[in-house]
Amino acid sequence: MEAADEFMKYRSPLVSRYASKEMAYNFSDRKKFTTWRKLWIYLAKAEKALGLPITDAQIVEMESHEKDIDFAMAAEEERKLRHDVMAHVHTFAHCCPTAAPIIHLGATSCYVGDNTDLIMLRDGFDILLPKLARVIDRLSKFAEKYADLPTLGFTHYQPAQLTTVGKRACLWLQDLAMDMRNLQRARDDLRFRGVKGTTGTQASFLQLFQGEHDKVEDLDRMVTEMAGFKKAYLVTGQTYSRKVDVDCVSSLASMGASVHKICTDIRLLANLKEIEEPFEKDQIGSSAMPYKRNPMRAERCCSLARHLVALLSDPLQTASVQWLERTLDDSANRRISLPESFLTADIILSTLQNITEGLVVYPKVIERHIRHELPFMATENIIMAMVKAGGNRQDCHEKIRVLSQEAAAVVKQEGGDNDLLARVQKDPYFAPILGNLDSVLDPKTFIGRAPQQVTRFLSEEVRPLLEPFKAKMDVKIELEL
Repeated sequence: MEAADEFMKYRSPLVSRYASKEMAYNFSDRKKFTTWRKLWIYLAKAEKALGLPITDAQIVEMESHEKDIDFAMAAEEERKLRHDVMAHVHTFAHCCPTAAPIIHLGATSCYVGDNTDLIMLRDGFDILLPKLARVIDRLSKFAEKYADLPTLGFTHYQPAQLTTVGKRACLWLQDLAMDMRNLQRARDDLRFRGVKGTTGTQASFLQLFQGEHDKVEDLDRMVTEMAGFKKAYLVTGQTYSRKVDVDCVSSLASMGASVHKICTDIRLLANLKEIEEPFEKDQIGSSAMPYKRNPMRAERCCSLARHLVALLSDPLQTASVQWLERTLDDSANRRISLPESFLTADIILSTLQNITEGLVVYPKVIERHIRHELPFMATENIIMAMVKAGGNRQDCHEKIRVLSQEAAAVVKQEGGDNDLLARVQKDPYFAPILGNLDSVLDPKTFIGRAPQQVTRFLSEEVRPLLEPFKAKMDVKIELEL
C-alpha cells in the first residue's frame, strides 16, 4: 500500500526523474536534520571548552544519537508547536535526556537553519564543480580532435566565412570556463553564519559568558572551524544576507544560459545533419515517425536551463524584500528555489557530459555544405588570383558578379546545385588560373588561424582550469532516462 501511495501525490521530477543521488541527498531531510544535530554538538563542545557547565557525558550522548532521527515524532511535534526547529530540539532531547538542558543553548533558529543552508550550498558547489570540469574536459578533447576540420560559419543563421568544428567548440568552452570561475568564486566566497543570536548581536552568548567578549568571539571561531569554514560573516541580522543566495544562484543561472546556447547550437547542427548527440541502439525518436533521431538530450538541457535561469528571480526578490534584521517571508521560497537551482544545475551538467562524451560528427555532410557555399565565398580569392596572373581587378569583378547571379538563380529558382565553379571553368577569361583553381578553393585556406587559436586557447585557458579536478575526470555518465 505504501508503494502505491507514492504515486498518489506530486513528486518533483527533478528528484524522481533526473537528479543524481549525491545532489538529491545534499538537499534531503536526512542531510538537513543530521546537520542540525551536528551543529548542536559543535555548539555544546565549544561552549564546554570555553567553560560553560557542560559534561563529557552530555556530549557523548548527543554524538551517539546524531543520526537516529525519529522523523515521525518530529512531524508530530511540529504539528503541535508550529515550529520546525523546536520540534527537532524536542525530538533530539527525547533521545538525549541528559543533554536535553543544554541543546541549542544560547542559539536562535537561524543558528541551525542558516548554517545548514550554507553547508548545503558549499557541498552543492563541491558536487557541481567536478561535473562542470568533466564537461569542459570532454568538450576540449572534441575541440582538439576537430581543430582543423573546416565547417561553415553562420551569422544570423546564414552561411558565413568558414571556421572549424573545433573552433566553434571553443566558443562553447569559453563560456563554460567563465562559469567554472564564477562557481568556484561563489563557493570560495561563502562564509559561515556562525553563532550570532537572535538579531546578530550575540547578546545571548555574551550573557552566557558573563560579558567576556573574547569568549564569544572564540565560540564563533571554534564552531565555524568545526563546520569546515575558514571564516564567518562578521555581521549578520537574524539571518546571513540573502544577497549570498543571489550570488550563488546567479552563477548557476549564468551557467544555465551557457548550456542553453550550447545545446541550441547542437540542435541546429543536428537539423543540418552535421553533428548529432548520442543515440542509443533501441532509442525511439518519435512515436509516429520511426526514422526520426530527435536531439532529446540537448532539448532536455534547454528545457531545464530555462527553469534554472528563471529561478534567479526568486533570490533577487527575496533579498530585496527582507525588512530590517529579517522577515520570515524568505523561508518558504528558499526551501524551493535553493535546492531546485542546484538540482537543476546538476541535471543539465550530467546530461551535457553524456552529450559531449558521444557527439558524432559527419565530415562528408559538412563537406557537402561547404561545396554548396564555397564558390560564392571564394570569389574574392579568384579575383586576387586573376590580378596576380595579370588581369584587371574591375573586369574580373564584373565577370564574377554576372556568373554569381546566374549560379544563384539556378540554386534559388530551379533548386539546382551551385554551379558557379563550372561557369568559371567554362569562361575563357579565367583560363590563366584554371591550373591553380583547386588550391584557390581549398577550404583550409578559408579558416584563417582557427586551428592555432584552438591550440593556444586549450593550452592557456582550459587545461590549467582542469588541473585541480584531475582525480575526478574518469567518471562516465549513463543516463537512466
